[in-house]
Amino acid sequence: MGGSVLVGLDGTGNSVPAVRWGAKEAAARSLSLHLLHSWASQPLNVPIAQEAANKQRYGAEVLGTAEALALELHPGISVTTEQVSEQAVDALVDRSGRVTMMVLGSRGHGAISGFLLGSVSLHVLGRALCPVVTVREEESAAYGKPEIVVGVQEAGTRGEAVLDFAFAAAEAHHADVRAVRAWEPPALAGLAPTALTPSPDEGEPAADEEKRLADILAPWKARFPAVPVIEHVQRGRVAAVLLGACSRASLLVVGRRMQRTPMLLGPVVLAVLHHSPCPVAVVPRI
Repeated sequence: MGGSVLVGLDGTGNSVPAVRWGAKEAAARSLSLHLLHSWASQPLNVPIAQEAANKQRYGAEVLGTAEALALELHPGISVTTEQVSEQAVDALVDRSGRVTMMVLGSRGHGAISGFLLGSVSLHVLGRALCPVVTVREEESAAYGKPEIVVGVQEAGTRGEAVLDFAFAAAEAHHADVRAVRAWEPPALAGLAPTALTPSPDEGEPAADEEKRLADILAPWKARFPAVPVIEHVQRGRVAAVLLGACSRASLLVVGRRMQRTPMLLGPVVLAVLHHSPCPVAVVPRI
């Protein structure tokens, strides 16, 4: 499983876009694809009886269908499957330290409580040791648009994993990186995370932020010289600026703090997961 793209399958239609996305990512990065299904965590609405044997048979069908789809789309990739009796969250988190990334399907737009809260996705996103990509049911396979948007808010080692993921994805898919840095004057401190703000004359503070962003990106430009980079500095709340920047994006990449309590995910991550028009990669950082 090491170095693979792991796709978690729940046995519903949410899994199909995740399989498409994961298979394309595995092909682009020359990685294997690992499909995992927990028969113990099958949704209550799957069309099977409750006996364990029936659940396992249904799980085998789920895995077989997903494997066939992945190989039909990308015949050259290596695909492995695994059905487990563990709860899905425990199985996915346990394997997150041994894979390159994880891909999960989600139910689409709606209230936060209906989209993520209490779901497998929420707990995996908050605990996984690898980047986790969420793909909604209505979204296309992947990378139909030319940009990968990445949030750049912190200098130093804390942001390295986020930038590394974004630039590696852009290199693999021949895409541009739009590196986005939001700056917030004190007057914006009380606004909601997703509130859009006007764009007044930014003056010297904006120039300072542009310099900070350029300094942060310099090593990554040197490391990935073939990746075009768009430096995007904008006044506003972080979530609102990121969401405004990803209208043409194939992927939005954000970081999350490790061992965050009491909430597994911060308000910016929750906001972009809820509102983003494209798949979102959540990358753990120190």
